[in-house]
Amino acid sequence: MADQIAPGGLPPRRTALKAGLAAGLAGVLLPALNACISENRPATVTVAGGEPGGFYLEFSTLLADSLQRHGVADRAVALTTGGSLDNLESLLTGTATFAVALADAAAQQLAAKGPSSVGIAALGKVYENYVHCVVRKNSGIRNFTQLAGRTVAVGQPGSGTSLITPRLIEAAGLKSSPAGHAAGGSAGGAGGGSIGGPTRGKTVTVMNLGLNDGLKALQSGLVDALFWSGGVPTAAISAANKETGLGFLDLSALIPAMRTRYGIFYDRVLLPEGGYEGTPAVWTVGVANLLLCRNDLDDRTVKRTVELLVDHAQELVPRSSLGVQFLSPESLINTAGLPLHPAAAAAYRKLHG
Repeated sequence: MADQIAPGGLPPRRTALKAGLAAGLAGVLLPALNACISENRPATVTVAGGEPGGFYLEFSTLLADSLQRHGVADRAVALTTGGSLDNLESLLTGTATFAVALADAAAQQLAAKGPSSVGIAALGKVYENYVHCVVRKNSGIRNFTQLAGRTVAVGQPGSGTSLITPRLIEAAGLKSSPAGHAAGGSAGGAGGGSIGGPTRGKTVTVMNLGLNDGLKALQSGLVDALFWSGGVPTAAISAANKETGLGFLDLSALIPAMRTRYGIFYDRVLLPEGGYEGTPAVWTVGVANLLLCRNDLDDRTVKRTVELLVDHAQELVPRSSLGVQFLSPESLINTAGLPLHPAAAAAYRKLHG
């Protein structure tokens, strides 16, 4: 989930090697080999990722490759999805074995489902997600409240971006309306003022566009801003920045209202200078990204996966990412209040006391 690995292009697997080795062994050894391959581990695991061009899919692809390479499962596959909300649903329906999701989305899912024999649990906090509010550099938009009366892309349904963007708009004292139903202003309209001041009650027109469609709309002028929640840099945004010239709005003033209304999931983090070519450092909203599973996933698979996160962390950090990667023993267990799978908690205690 370029910063990202293209969809469907998992790295080469060991299937052919295993087949060739098995064919060359004497018949008396073949049953033992088959038992070794399949005993006590799943035949296939799936990792729900995200959109092409996004950090989720890249991380999920790296994780799937590592799960297979180190024998956690015979086969592991990353899934292209809409993002956090889709991934959580995939876990609960059994479509996915693992999923990456934002902590605020996972908390909402837990609250909505209530106590249940089957729910979700965390294996660890794997990295920090950065909320991007992207504008064209020549747009004249310099602060969030100038989005009043304009049109913005807020993420595709099922994504974590589509959850956090309405919260940001509300925290700024603005209202939102779907495209075609705007109550105040249109794309390109003037804005201004400060949080809780003259802009209160003004409307932002929203369009449910994901990363790639949203960038096209931003470059063409169909929308005035794009929201995206992901790693730094995100490859698709880097490419668009080189073509068009982009800027990023400071969102940090919205954090106190976000934390008051929705919980402690939101932190002040820095989009670093040069994270995108030619851009200055900008403060924004950070949200912990978690690796999740169902709470009924077998203990051995959970334990082996935690060991992989700790012992092979270098395989799971996308090379192009400048974002903070939470693949250390100390930070993996900081899951923003979401419960660890019992086998994950036991594995961390054994590994690190």
